[in-house]
Amino acid sequence: MRSKNMQGAASISLLLMSLCTQPGWSQQTQSSPTAPAAPQAVVNDTTGTPGLPQAPQPKPTEPLFMRPTSVDYTKPKSHIWNPIAPYTPINVPTFSMGNTTLGSLLKDGKIYLSLADAVTLTLENNYDIGISRINLDIADTDLLRAKAGSSLRGVSTGLLTNTIGGTTTTITTGGGPGATSAGVGGGGTGVGGIVVSTNGGGPVPENLDPVLTGQLEYEASTQPQLNTLFSGGLSVLTTDTATYNFNYSQGFLTGTQLTVGFNNTRVTTDNPFSNFSPSLTTSFRATATQHLLQGFGWGVNGRFIVQAKNDRRITDSAFRQQVLYTINQVENIYWALVSAYEDEQAKERQLAQSSQLTSDNRKQLEIGTLAPLDVVNSDSAVASDKQALVASKTNLEYQQLLMKQAIVRNLNDPALSLAPVIPTDRVALDRLPEEDLQVEDLVKVAYANNPQIEQAVLNMKNNEITIKAFKNGLLPIVDAYAFYGGSALGGAQNPNAINFNTNAPYAPGTFPSVGYGDVFQNTFNNNAPDKGVGVNMTIPIRNRTAQADQARSQMEYRQSQMRLQQLYTLIRIQVTNQQYALTNDRAQVQAAQAARDFAAQSLDAEEKKYRLGASTTANVLQQARNLATAENNSISATAAYARDRAQLFQLLANTLDRYAINIESVAQATGGGAGMQNPVIPGLTAPKAPEAPKPIDVAPPQQ
Repeated sequence: MRSKNMQGAASISLLLMSLCTQPGWSQQTQSSPTAPAAPQAVVNDTTGTPGLPQAPQPKPTEPLFMRPTSVDYTKPKSHIWNPIAPYTPINVPTFSMGNTTLGSLLKDGKIYLSLADAVTLTLENNYDIGISRINLDIADTDLLRAKAGSSLRGVSTGLLTNTIGGTTTTITTGGGPGATSAGVGGGGTGVGGIVVSTNGGGPVPENLDPVLTGQLEYEASTQPQLNTLFSGGLSVLTTDTATYNFNYSQGFLTGTQLTVGFNNTRVTTDNPFSNFSPSLTTSFRATATQHLLQGFGWGVNGRFIVQAKNDRRITDSAFRQQVLYTINQVENIYWALVSAYEDEQAKERQLAQSSQLTSDNRKQLEIGTLAPLDVVNSDSAVASDKQALVASKTNLEYQQLLMKQAIVRNLNDPALSLAPVIPTDRVALDRLPEEDLQVEDLVKVAYANNPQIEQAVLNMKNNEITIKAFKNGLLPIVDAYAFYGGSALGGAQNPNAINFNTNAPYAPGTFPSVGYGDVFQNTFNNNAPDKGVGVNMTIPIRNRTAQADQARSQMEYRQSQMRLQQLYTLIRIQVTNQQYALTNDRAQVQAAQAARDFAAQSLDAEEKKYRLGASTTANVLQQARNLATAENNSISATAAYARDRAQLFQLLANTLDRYAINIESVAQATGGGAGMQNPVIPGLTAPKAPEAPKPIDVAPPQQ
């Protein structure tokens, strides 16, 4: 009868195994997730209409798996050479508070700063980049958890915007921990304002790390007896029990759980009814359990490893995005500093001109050739110019402070905090190749290089894995198991053991002594086997929770698809607008420079007329105000052109290639070290003093 029952259970197991291999039951792709995750193109329909050209696939951020140090946090501590190493803490090195390469720029109490120096110092010292750099290692810890079969904690991957100044209008995402604006990997995280609450859901993977448990116990028990019939006439029984139990369990990516238990008990008692004292009992059982439906296969149990590798690539891409954003931010701060510096110089020239006019007027007043009202007008102009100069100096000092907080880590050094920053670069107005490209070509470059598109595509891949997991979670739980074990007894004869037939103690040697070695051997020699197979089933009748989660996972996937299409649209609009803005900015700069030259010529002519007595103080002051306005317009137009040029490079996401910046070196530039190589930034020129007014040319311009 027992044989027939076991045959029937085996038949049921084989039937369920055959059902789960059919397409209708198993939909998991069987591919090893422990293999290196090579970048693969993801086909995305970016038009929704057959026949229209598709957007190019995003280029992966390379090299993959950048790290700020030589420590690889995806590799655990090994117990081979040090058995206790896995149980000791990992010490993460502290960050440096030193400022790299800044001392060489400090001369005569002033910091002479080029744009290349500003970018280099930013990449080494900026806190936003430094915080984002640590995310690379945090993502490695998630991959280490996934290799153990644990769920992912998630990584903050959004932009950090804590550097003051240099705001930008390019696309950013919002909402996230740690002053960042997005996250991936954990439940309830997402990008672009989309919360992916189903991320990490589905059947729980097997624990891939082996677990060894043990129980070592000694118990001394003295128990009064209500009925001495079963205690050999003793009113109190004394029992000493020693227990040594061990259990080993491990899960596998196939959905298999292996458990091996080994139990040992040694009992010493004065009970006359016990033949052995001490008695030895050992047993073991090995059980293998296989998920047949829910939780079956590598696709379910290894999905966190694949998702963790995708999250690691997203983190690399987010770090590149942070570098691009911060470089653009510092460029904007630099050009704002240049504008403030040139504005302060212009205000000094205006004050010098008005002061000179006032001095000349007073001399003429003393000799009686000028009315007092003209002196009052010139004195009023001097006071106004002094106030404008004070405001300009204050703005310059603030812009210098903004630049320092963006490029250094420690402003406690008075020599550094009080040193003025002198910008040594100016933007050139040479026409860029991007201005002559077709809009479609520029858009394709942005589509291929933009890190946000790369992150959105990788996030969709993770969503697809989650959808498969929830589809598997719809299936009933059917687990087949098989076990095999054995047991053995032994010990020494109890000297108090009573023979029921004679009511006298057994003679010595009646029960041969069996030592622990023989008991251990008998446990595994199949003398007393314990084996069997079976099936456990759990079938939810309505399955509403699984249905809701599976439907929600697809809804959130549709949201991520729409977000990707929205990114394509926004990038197209911004690139197109930025190309137009750059051409318009250059025209404005040229017009502002021409207006400035005309105002300078007009002032020069008015001053000559004034010295000849053919003009008035009011006319000279009016022309001086016109020149001041023209200089302000020229400075503002040049700054707008410089900002828009840097913003176009950020939108195209090719700033690193254009400036010859190695992203891997940026990841390792942790501050306080020897520094990194300065970038090569094209399109710059040296500062030039304002030219003297040219003689007015009455000839018509050449057509």
